[in-house]
Order: sequence, then structure tokens, then C-alpha cells
Amino acid sequence: MTKPGYPAISLAEAQQRLCAPGSEFEMEEIIIRGQPTRVWKNAPPTLRDLLLIGRSFGEKTFLVHEEERVTFEAFARASIVLSHHFVDLGVEIGDRIAIVMRNMPEWITAFFAAQLCGALAVPLNAWWSSSELSHGLSDSGAKLVVCDGERLERILEAANEIPQAIDILVARGGEASRGSARTLESVIGTPETWHALPDEAMPTVPLAPDDPATIFYTSGTTGRPKGAVNTHRNLCSNVMAHPFSQARSFLRRGDAIPVPPPNAPQKVSLLSIPLFHVTGCSATMLTALHRGTRLVLTRRFDEEEALGLIERERVTTIGGVPTVAWRILDHPARSRYDLSSLQVVSYGGAPAAAELVRRLEAELPMGLGVATGWGMTETTATFTHVMGEDYYAHPTSCGLPLPVCEVRIRDADATVGPNTVGELQVRGPMVIPGYWNKPDADAATFDDGWLRTGDLAFLDEDGFVYIRDRLKDMIIRGGENIYCVEVEDALYAHPDVVDAALLALPHPTLGEEPGAVVVLREGATAGHEELNAFLTHRIAAFKRPVRYLMLDEMPRNPAGKILKPQLRQLFAETLRRNEPA
Repeated sequence: MTKPGYPAISLAEAQQRLCAPGSEFEMEEIIIRGQPTRVWKNAPPTLRDLLLIGRSFGEKTFLVHEEERVTFEAFARASIVLSHHFVDLGVEIGDRIAIVMRNMPEWITAFFAAQLCGALAVPLNAWWSSSELSHGLSDSGAKLVVCDGERLERILEAANEIPQAIDILVARGGEASRGSARTLESVIGTPETWHALPDEAMPTVPLAPDDPATIFYTSGTTGRPKGAVNTHRNLCSNVMAHPFSQARSFLRRGDAIPVPPPNAPQKVSLLSIPLFHVTGCSATMLTALHRGTRLVLTRRFDEEEALGLIERERVTTIGGVPTVAWRILDHPARSRYDLSSLQVVSYGGAPAAAELVRRLEAELPMGLGVATGWGMTETTATFTHVMGEDYYAHPTSCGLPLPVCEVRIRDADATVGPNTVGELQVRGPMVIPGYWNKPDADAATFDDGWLRTGDLAFLDEDGFVYIRDRLKDMIIRGGENIYCVEVEDALYAHPDVVDAALLALPHPTLGEEPGAVVVLREGATAGHEELNAFLTHRIAAFKRPVRYLMLDEMPRNPAGKILKPQLRQLFAETLRRNEPA
């Protein structure tokens, strides 16, 4: 419920107070890649500095995974010991270390171990097929891969397809190694033993804020994923985003920003988003390390498991895509769980209905309220954010740009004013310097420091951003990006397919799902099951169409371009008639 008297102060005054000289969110202007750029003065310079901040929380619990509990100190020791092992394996500054596993403590340890020895961590999508993984390993030139036992078979298959030799460390894969794989446990033990590891010094390697730190792969419009190179500054800037937005929310409602006493209960965040996404890694995990927050890891989102964890761990923040919030709201057992610890439900990564924020605000007992934001891999996660009363007042907005972030709306070559739709373009310290070995993609995506997002949006008079559509041919299914051309190319590889188009089908909780329109060669009879079985080893399961519509001919314009609006109408009519597609 909106507090009486909101807003107590203007947005400009709230920002001025929060960013004043000497404050936590003080800003300064520096030159980055030739461009004057506002940055957070007090953000950690590098991920090594961020680890040291996290280590200062000592014996507080950092990671909870099933029955395992890892303290900040134990995590730091494991990361340092593993970094020295990487050096012993021949990893040098600038080498790439791929991480392919589900959410578990070893993922985070491998990520920071890579940073401490000056390597680039390359988180690859754990749901990818072996052919997709081989592209990521080959394209990045990874020297080493750290995986879990569930993915070892695919990694071994992928390693056979890449030109470079690669070392493999496998976590939770059993005692016996296979092929070129060694067990991670032989190096650092299991998470419950990390506290007993020796207190070693960090490797002495030079690190600077604008050095590359990671390569996160994002699906490409050419059908092949491309690697976004994130710097230390990109990632460390992002840890300031959510704390700033929370502080602004307090001021806007007329409350003092709370200063927790030393013995205050620890904040607890439930992470169900995969760590191989920037939202899971940058916006959630790194922020938790920076703020001393306990991070509860789950294999995947299961609403009843999540409800149980909120009650057991006294979770204060739960995040993800809108699907997470919908499933918790609609679960029939919700009333049986104690959710009184919840303070924030935050989501992004997919379109959210205004009804969602209204229901969350009305039905869950939250202190700070509901939050949403916008970002992409190329902005290292959060770029705009809004929560509490400001979100309730602007329920279809994805928030305000953070103070260090700049946005503009462009139509053709001109910047347009408020309430006019155009392409959203952004710049700031979270924007990546470019893609890994993709100069053509760099030229098409970046313009004098500005990132062309491919999103159609407008700004209102107060500066709130509203996303209206996408220029890119992309579907967002529960926060997972699906580029249509990639799936279409995979369908074209089937010998019976002569034409194919992928469309976004609406879904009440996932936001969108992929549906395929297919034209088969004359006399062919391939259907849904056969086509999806064909796609099994070519693309990840979440990219495969949930429905097919078979046509004799694809509608095209005089230039030969498929008329997707007509196809959407045909699909909608088929669904209304409840016909099998």
C-alpha cells in the first residue's frame, strides 16, 4: 500500500542526497575508453577487492546449498587455494576458464579463483547441448573447464570437437576421473571441509578496473552465441544498483534510511536464477558478497521448495523472472508457509503484467515491497531499477536509470523527447567494451560509447523507462533469450523442412513460449515429436517449440521476407479453435 504523503521528496532531491560528497553513492567522472563516464566512487575497483570485502564478514554464512553451509571465510580460502591450482595447471593472465555447472558453491569458487589468477571466467549455459558447448569452448579458446558430474559427458563430447587442448575439473562427479577429467574435490575438498583449507596468500597478479574479467555468452542474431566481455568495473559497478534503489525508495516514502545494528539478523537472498546469467551472477551473487548477505542456492525454481526455504532460512529477498513471483502467488499451499521474513520480491528479464505488482503488494507481507528493473548481458545486468511506491505508481515501467547510467531514445538519427517510442540506447560504467573477437558485431552494436539495445521504448516526463517491443527477433521464455534465427536454422537442417519461422506465443507465467510454423517438402509427414527429437542434440530444451503449425506455403512480402504478423494471427486462430498444431 502506498504510504500517505508519497512522494515525500522529488527524485532529483533523493538522488542529490544519496550521491552527495562523502556518501556511499558518491559519483565522480573519469575517462573510460576515451569517453567521460560517471562512476561510483566507492565501488570495489576489481573482483579481487570484492572478494576481500566479502571475506571481512568472516564466519557468517555466505552460501546455503541443500544441507551444506559455507562461511565467507571458508569460501575465500577455497577460492584462493583453487586459484593457485589454476596457476599450477599453466593458467596465465588473460587465459579463459569455462564454468559449466548448475548453481552450487563450487560454481562461485571457480568464478573467483579465475579472477584471482588474472584469467577470464567464461560461464557457459549449463542447459546447452554438446554442440553448443563446443562452440563456447572453441570460440572463447578456453584452456580449462570446471563442470559438474551431470554435464561431464557433454563436456567430454564437446572437448573432442574443439581445436585446443583443454583440462577438465569435475565437481560431484564421483571419485574416479574419466578421460582427461580430474575431480575438483582432489584439489579443494568438499564445501563442508573448506573451512579447514590453509590460509594462503592470493596470487600476485596485476588487476585493473577496466581489465576484462568474464565472457558471458548471449544468443546472436546470426544464430551463433557471441561472447560479451565484461570488465571488473562493469561487474563491480553493478553491486551498487540494488542498494541505491532501496535507499531511494526509503527517502521517497519519507523514511530515514535504516542503519542495521551490529547484531541485526543477516539478510538472506534466495537464488533460483542460473549463475551463468548476469542476473544470477552479477546482480544477485556479487551483490550478496558485497553486502554480507546469505545466499540460498537452488538447482532450479520449484515453488513449493522455494516456499519451504523462505520459511526455513528466513529469506528476506527473492528474485528472478516474473514467472517466479506468479508461481509463488498462485501456489495452493502458500498459506501453509510462514513468509513473514520477506522484504523484497524483485524480478526482471521478461515482460511483467501490471497486475503482478498489484497482487504482490496486496497479498504478501513485505517491508520494502516489489521491485523490477531492466538490463541485458551487455549492461552486466541491472541498468534501470524501481521499487516500492515508485513502482506501484508506475507499474508498467522497468524503472529509472541508475545515477551513473545514461539513456536516450533514438528514432533514425535523432534523439526524441518524452512519450515518443524509439530505440533505447544506453551508456555507463556497466556497459561492456565489446564482444569477444567480433569486430563486426561491435560496429553494429556500439555508437561512440552508446549501446544500441534493440529494445523499443519511451521515457516519461520523470525519466521512467517503458519497454514497448523489441527490434531484435527474439523470444524471452521465463527469462531465457531465444533468438528465432537460431531455432529456424536448426529446423532447416531437417531433411523434410523447406521453410520455417519461429514466433512468440503468449504464456501466463513464462511471458512467452516459442511456436514454430513449418512448411514440409511434398509428401513428408514429420510432426511435433519427430521435429523436436531432431532438435534434441542441436539446441537446448528451452529453445524447442512447444507447438507447431504446418502450412503448405509461407506468407512472404514482395521482398521475400516472411510475414510474421500473418503467422501470429494464424497461430492465434488455431489456439482459439483449440486445434492440434
